[in-house]
Amino acid sequence: MTNLITTNTIVRHIMSDDEQKPKDEVKTETHINLKVSDGSNEIFFKIKRSTPMKRLMEAFCKRQGKSMDTLRFLIDGQRLSPDNTPDDLDLEDGDVIEAHAEQTGGCAF
Repeated sequence: MTNLITTNTIVRHIMSDDEQKPKDEVKTETHINLKVSDGSNEIFFKIKRSTPMKRLMEAFCKRQGKSMDTLRFLIDGQRLSPDNTPDDLDLEDGDVIEAHAEQTGGCAF
């Protein structure tokens, strides 16, 4: 994993152990850049289009020191499934994924 820290922004490149390649061999058309924001923090991820979103979700939670059970991830108002890939969701380069605290209970008036 490669990390680049700039003022409140972290760029992470996620690849599985068997997919590690030198930087010059990475093809950009097979990867997508996504931003995950929880309102106060933004983390940029570069992942393969075929990588399950679970990897991105786990990496975000680990960086924030939270459990995946405590957050929900939304794209265009729809909840993300950990098994979907960016290709399954037709995500485009630069799309923003929102991370919100999971809430139970409440009252409707």
